Amino acid sequence: MGFAKALTARDASWLHGIAGLFVKPLRLQIAALCVRPGEAEPEILLVSTRETGRLILPKGWPEKDKPAFETALIEAYEEAGIVGTADPRAIGSFRSYKGLADGLKIRTKVIVFKIRFEKQLKDFPEIGQRKRVWLPFSKAIEAAEEPALRRFLRQHKSQIC
Repeated sequence: MGFAKALTARDASWLHGIAGLFVKPLRLQIAALCVRPGEAEPEILLVSTRETGRLILPKGWPEKDKPAFETALIEAYEEAGIVGTADPRAIGSFRSYKGLADGLKIRTKVIVFKIRFEKQLKDFPEIGQRKRVWLPFSKAIEAAEEPALRRFLRQHKSQIC
């Protein structure tokens, strides 16, 4: 009996050591946290995903040869027609999953940049593909359909509001 327990512990240790080889690597995405003044509290922009309609922040893959904060501005424009000013430093990050067209999901690390709203365009590249919703900060937390995004918003309230 003692031998079996020792063997199991050794096997488990060995398996744990190679487990990292089978985990998909994190991919980096850049998100735009668009903020504008609201009546009682600042409003946050959420957009729907194209496939499932979940409410998330505008986000995408880093743009080659551009600083990350510029990628956030591009994503805000492409997905929601938002024009604004981005803080060059990220507020923070959270972990998420990106659904691919073939049905696979890959783990992502999402770096979030605050965008100060200036205007919203009527025409933009992904018009008709996404719904855009401005919500008071507290309602945005409830409506965001990624648990990690909800936690991120709660943890960074002082930097957002």
